[in-house]
Amino acid sequence: MRHLLSTADLSRADAVGLLDTAEAMAATQQREIKKLPTLRGRTVVNLFYEDSTRTRISFEAAAKRLSADVINFAAKGSSVSKGESLKDTAATLQAMGADAVVIRHPASGAPHRLATAGWTAGAVLNAGDGTHEHPTQALLDAFTLRRTLHGHLPGGGAREGSDLTGARVAVVGDVVHSRVARSNVHLLHTLGAHVTLVAPPTLLPVGVGAWPCATSFDLDAVLPEVDAVMMLRVQAERMNAAFFPSEREYSRRYGLDARRLRALPDHAVVMHPGPMNRGLEISADAADSPRAVILEQVTNGVAVRMAALYLLLTGDDEGVVA
Repeated sequence: MRHLLSTADLSRADAVGLLDTAEAMAATQQREIKKLPTLRGRTVVNLFYEDSTRTRISFEAAAKRLSADVINFAAKGSSVSKGESLKDTAATLQAMGADAVVIRHPASGAPHRLATAGWTAGAVLNAGDGTHEHPTQALLDAFTLRRTLHGHLPGGGAREGSDLTGARVAVVGDVVHSRVARSNVHLLHTLGAHVTLVAPPTLLPVGVGAWPCATSFDLDAVLPEVDAVMMLRVQAERMNAAFFPSEREYSRRYGLDARRLRALPDHAVVMHPGPMNRGLEISADAADSPRAVILEQVTNGVAVRMAALYLLLTGDDEGVVA
């Protein structure tokens, strides 16, 4: 891999390889000394044009635990607010010797433009672009789900080479504004899972029929059949119209509460990419239940991003992660 821009670009071998490498990284995080020398001398730039807490911190922690030098760049308060273009910003970073650029941008396609325009020689990692994709979030979701289904090794690790064949996952809520949903549909399908998108018609994107998944408007009918239910944040800040009658109505039809939690199979888990709107798409009962693996998703995000940085910057050199 040269860049990580979209889960649609990943073959099954690429995806499983990333998850296996993340398992190796996760094992190193159980040690007293968590830091590895793998990326010593390399520079990773976190280039964030949108506010972010967990993704930026997760990438920063991942890079630092691989001993990389990290530069955090937030558009707010920088020359971007004075009109500097992405091209000029990228040229500045290139002049500073960035080996990898982790970019979050409100415009769909900005990471692809950065990776293909020749503005930087470094690897480009998409940390979320517009309503398009968020590939490392999908990878950490798949990593968490694989551990849930196949985590039989010491420390909860999954068997090397395993995928998600036969797993059934419901992705529920604001699909039309969700880059997480798009990345998950592609990746989970590649790994052999069956995905059902559950949402009101107004929150499903045009052309969803061509996606490799099923769709439903009835959450109660879907829940008893799934291994995992992934609740999506209602992205009110992206809505320029009334997509549902009221928050109460949305919660009644598509929110995960204690009653719907009981409808899940005994082994099924609850996932959410965060941040959560408690009382809207998910109740406190569901968010704080033993079935919820939401904090595990956050923990696993560091290992997955370590794996992505490692594979992009060093290839698969044997013996580096030991």
